[in-house]
Amino acid sequence: MHPLLRLDRALFGLVSILAQALLWLAVATGFFQVVSRFVLHSPLEWSEVMTRAAVIWAVMLGVALAFRHGAMISVEFLREKLRGTPQRLLEFVVNTTCLGFLVFLAWIGAQMTYRVRFQSIAGLEISISWVYLAIPVGAALAALAVLLRWLTPHTETSRAPVRNDAQ
Repeated sequence: MHPLLRLDRALFGLVSILAQALLWLAVATGFFQVVSRFVLHSPLEWSEVMTRAAVIWAVMLGVALAFRHGAMISVEFLREKLRGTPQRLLEFVVNTTCLGFLVFLAWIGAQMTYRVRFQSIAGLEISISWVYLAIPVGAALAALAVLLRWLTPHTETSRAPVRNDAQ
């Protein structure tokens, strides 16, 4: 197996597990908040903040997974119409644009994370920078996903866009 494919499968398999675990954590803490507020009549300070943080992290990790599976940019109509050099040029433009945006987002997100490092989250008493860190981490993983999708050897089925059942 190609080394990039091994890295791809291991890294994004871990990202998928983390994103799923964070979604389950958000559901569990949200449910616990509802039970504590309306059944026990004793709302918790930390559960709403924990739910929000888990959802933010799950979304940013999910963005990386979506980029890895080709579900983010819908230029498939044009890509299917083109062949050869024009198709490769279109892929180059799309991938370069995505990479530029994601690197910029990671850079800005890292600056924001650094700027808020001394602020703490009410109810959890941890730095809010742990939540903000989801932005540069998710953007960097998404940029890596774009690169891996672009550079790894592929078959036609692995490059096929994610099917949209809503259509």
